[in-house]
Amino acid sequence: MTAHAIAFSAPHAQAAEIGLDVLREGGSAVDAMIAAAAAITVLYPHMNSIAGDGFWLIHKPGAEPLAIDACGFATGLASIDWYQSQGLTQIPSRGSLATVTMGGTLAGWEAARNIIASTTPLSRLLAPAIALARGGITVTKSLAAASRKVEQELAGQAEYRRVFMPNNRPLQEGETLTNSDLATTLTWLVNHGLESAYRGELAEHIASELEVQGSPLRLSDLQQYRAQVVKPLSVQTRFGQCYNLPAPTQGVASLLILAIYDRLYKSEWSEEERVHGLIEATKLAFLVRDREVADPRRLSDRWNHLLSDEHIDQLAAVVSKQALPWPQVAEPGDTVWMGCVDSQGTAVSFIQSLYWEFGSGVVVPGTGLVWNNRGVGFSLDPNHRNALAPGYKPFHTLNPALCVLNDGRRISYGTMGGEGQPQTQAALLTRYLYDGLPLGEAISRGRWLLGRTWGDNNHDLKMELDLFDTLGENLRARGHSIKTVASHSEIMGHAGAVVSHSDGRATAASDPRSDGIGLVAAVERVQ
Repeated sequence: MTAHAIAFSAPHAQAAEIGLDVLREGGSAVDAMIAAAAAITVLYPHMNSIAGDGFWLIHKPGAEPLAIDACGFATGLASIDWYQSQGLTQIPSRGSLATVTMGGTLAGWEAARNIIASTTPLSRLLAPAIALARGGITVTKSLAAASRKVEQELAGQAEYRRVFMPNNRPLQEGETLTNSDLATTLTWLVNHGLESAYRGELAEHIASELEVQGSPLRLSDLQQYRAQVVKPLSVQTRFGQCYNLPAPTQGVASLLILAIYDRLYKSEWSEEERVHGLIEATKLAFLVRDREVADPRRLSDRWNHLLSDEHIDQLAAVVSKQALPWPQVAEPGDTVWMGCVDSQGTAVSFIQSLYWEFGSGVVVPGTGLVWNNRGVGFSLDPNHRNALAPGYKPFHTLNPALCVLNDGRRISYGTMGGEGQPQTQAALLTRYLYDGLPLGEAISRGRWLLGRTWGDNNHDLKMELDLFDTLGENLRARGHSIKTVASHSEIMGHAGAVVSHSDGRATAASDPRSDGIGLVAAVERVQ
């Protein structure tokens, strides 16, 4: 028998502990992730929900990574004409008309369980979430801040106020929040299966309640939905192969940033030159993303060329010592990323989201479910690359990441933060691999963000004060227009990573900007 480490990283410590407990019991990485994913919908209801979307990367040692696309598509009624008949020129961000797409994350859980042929009962995996929803959670600083922020915007949502403003005011840090309806819904899923959210009495109830509120979603939309197992995108760097999700996510941008930086990198670079290189790589990758990413059926003939050596070389050649002009329009987003590795060495990188804080703000009566507002990623301009159409998927900021390195290490990593996701992924990975920093320091050190993220509508370059104090003036001299924010600011996202080493060790870390933790434990495995 030899010791083999298990590890879990999550932006909320209780979710990480719940996931690690499943791993300790011999459960798979997928089982542990589902248990933690269910729990974190209770613990972080402002950032994710089982009525939101999810994406997976799953890697078994010696096999090719698999990806799961569990994002919802536009309902059958959700056409440009339908919205324009409501007198609208854009899809609302809140309320019933924002419930344009079904939530896919539960279907993603089911697809992941099928991939690994899970035998762990749902009753075991969902029990911690049920207990938390019924017994109550402690409101975190992050949840309280989000509650204050959306108070006026969601004032007209009666069920939201009942569930998430039980004292007729925003939530306050340290108080207890229960969601008994969500506990009932999770119990229903245990007894009737995850499929029942799409095909069954629960689906009928959801569709009926949403229709009464004016949503374009119908039962037939839920019944047609399936998560998809897809081939991940990948790119080779000097350290190994990096993987991410294909369209409609911005995974291609995350990989382009790494690939461009890998072409540019010189070991003698100063920290200023490294940060400048990453920012410029980000700009070029975002320009490609904004031109190309859409529903897979709308991709151009250029798509298969975007990660080619020739195209990466062309982009890298554009980077100079001076900053390229900016800004461009950017995307916000609230999300949770989690990662783990099990005793068999299977690694998971996972992300699920509502999009904005509390999504559409629509809470389905009797269920405790907060519906997502991912449909605001659609345009009502018929000529736009992300034009709304029934059955189509909107552009997605979500993109969990994974690297298989030449030395045998495997890294599951990611973050929340909309526009910030590809940038923070690149910052933590390059600091860990190229700069040789410990994993925790690679995540915790001062960061920057080009464009818009959750809780912020500006498209400028933001930089945490501790990093600006070291590099800011030199970067301004290169032409970067920088706005400072507090050190360890939550707008920089909640990053995390899990490293599985070839000798069986593991390392895990979570962002000090979150309420999370990275946990590692040793287990015995029979050879």
